[in-house]
Amino acid sequence: MGKNIVQKILEKHLVEGVYEPGKEIAIRIDQTLTQDATGTMAYLQFEAMGAPRVKTELSVSYVDHNTVQVGFENADDHKYLQSVAAKYGIIYSRAGNGICHQVHLERFGIPSKTLLGSDSHTPTGGGIGMIAIGAGGLDVAVAMAGGPFYLTCPKVIKVNLKGKLKPWVAAKDVVLKMLEIFTTKGNVGCVFEYGGEGVKTLSVPERATITNMGAECGVTTSVFPSDEITRAFLRAQGREKDWIEMIADPDANYEKEIDFDLSEIVPLTAYPHSPGNIKTVKELEGMDVDQVCLGSCTNSSYKDLMTVAHILKGKKAHPNVSFVIAPGSKQVLENIARDSGLTDLISAGARIAESACGFCIGNSQSPKTEAVSLRTSNRNFLGRSGTKSANVYLVSPETAAASVITGKMTDPSDLESKGIQYPNIQMPDNFYIDDSMFVYPPEHPEHIKIYRGPNIGDPPASLPMPDTITGEVTIKVEDQITTDHIIPAGSKMKYRSNVPKYSEFLFEVVDPNFYERAKKIRDSGKSNLFIAGLSYGQGSSREHAALCPMYMGTKAVIAKSFERIHTANLINFGIIPLTFKNDNDYNKIDQGDDIEIPHIKDIIEKGETLKVKNTSKNTEFEVEYNLSDRHREIILAGGTLAFMKNKAK
Repeated sequence: MGKNIVQKILEKHLVEGVYEPGKEIAIRIDQTLTQDATGTMAYLQFEAMGAPRVKTELSVSYVDHNTVQVGFENADDHKYLQSVAAKYGIIYSRAGNGICHQVHLERFGIPSKTLLGSDSHTPTGGGIGMIAIGAGGLDVAVAMAGGPFYLTCPKVIKVNLKGKLKPWVAAKDVVLKMLEIFTTKGNVGCVFEYGGEGVKTLSVPERATITNMGAECGVTTSVFPSDEITRAFLRAQGREKDWIEMIADPDANYEKEIDFDLSEIVPLTAYPHSPGNIKTVKELEGMDVDQVCLGSCTNSSYKDLMTVAHILKGKKAHPNVSFVIAPGSKQVLENIARDSGLTDLISAGARIAESACGFCIGNSQSPKTEAVSLRTSNRNFLGRSGTKSANVYLVSPETAAASVITGKMTDPSDLESKGIQYPNIQMPDNFYIDDSMFVYPPEHPEHIKIYRGPNIGDPPASLPMPDTITGEVTIKVEDQITTDHIIPAGSKMKYRSNVPKYSEFLFEVVDPNFYERAKKIRDSGKSNLFIAGLSYGQGSSREHAALCPMYMGTKAVIAKSFERIHTANLINFGIIPLTFKNDNDYNKIDQGDDIEIPHIKDIIEKGETLKVKNTSKNTEFEVEYNLSDRHREIILAGGTLAFMKNKAK
């Protein structure tokens, strides 16, 4: 039996376990990336491990999230990151160089390699045939220290692409169609592997758009073959030496296969407040639009921006539309400038933002009250834009450009009636390349002193699992609660190095009174317990959605189901993720109920059935815990750092 791409790469990197879907395995990590919002804590944790130098083939620290510097906090964090990078052998990508996923694809990604990133959109690297996985910062720190990355050996779903995209239809529409088919839940432990004749019609930026937003389906990662298209992209980047062919065997085995005809796709949009809410653009055509934001770590490539530049050439943004562009990298910005695209965009009325995450994370360009904002980014969660009342729609660059002109939601194919022809932008044979914004570490870092500003504190310590958990249901939430709901991004991200301060904003989008209630419960000596519905912990990899609850005294979360990265983060910080054995028990619990989980330490050690007592209602129900032997040891120790210290004794 032949092998698929996923199996070929994972087997080559196996250090523990055997390749058997559903079983825990450990793999060697070749490359890591961090960004500044998650990187500060990741490097604080790396320092706590005592490793003298990173042990990966390549590690890069990007500054692309907290680039808006109001107050000293972000600038201090960036100085800390630069000094840590120099001390421990990490490449530092300065603010302004671009968004980690776009830049890594351009300058460092290598087919057949493994990449672990402290950002959930790390699977962008799958666009060039990498196994690229998003994880919490602590998992990335362990990998940098030379430890393996543990994951459930994935089930591989083959997506057979055929046909070719019609004019005015984009790769963004392809991945939105994938979200319509697979939804945002129920795909934990799976990988999308793309194949078929249709793959040859997609450029690397188009492939990267699709793998980037596979994260919204909850899969471990997505991957395309590394073929002649990949080779041409790396050649244009001056990196053809990094190319290796990586394709599936003709008789490769898959969990299941679906056929996907690219020629049948039409312009789509994800309507508020989930990437999984899909409609055709035609269904919403004519809706007034207040803002259009183009860019972020998806749809910010040379091809994307030049396509929009050609559509808008000689046109003007509608007077009711605020039009913002965030190029994915300095390289993209320089190349569209050299090819006159930047002039066309500025002439059309575009506001050129930094090559940074910016508007995608609510860190700038928040829309007006009750605005309709069209964005080519990848998430439209409630409040993520920075304006809770705004309605964010995810669209392709082509739909965005059409709507800039008309001031209304517009199917881009309608532009042909206005005399605008679809621009078939070709990838350059050679990009203009300037790597001067990378700071490489010195060979002899002994003299380097790590900078720590007043906003940076040590990672808070977690306590071992108690014999019995006694607590109160601090909050009860419904299905599809994201990490944005748990701990916000935007202007609050500058406190990520200061866990006590950042914890004050827990669940503020859902319940502004949460923190004071949780603080009172913690200070009384009880545990804060959370009750949740399906797919708890969707979205960003931000480990603070587990770290801050740990700081507030949480030892357990009970949900109908969890998403992969958040499950790992909870375990890393000594919080046990429990699932209802009977989902109906969710309906029998209320916020404020007193909960007891007796003998939990002993039961976990023995792997026995775990029962939860609701002492307020004098009821009892069973919960399940899907923990490997290693997970049990980590939970009992109080988290991964405590577990590692115990092993080192």
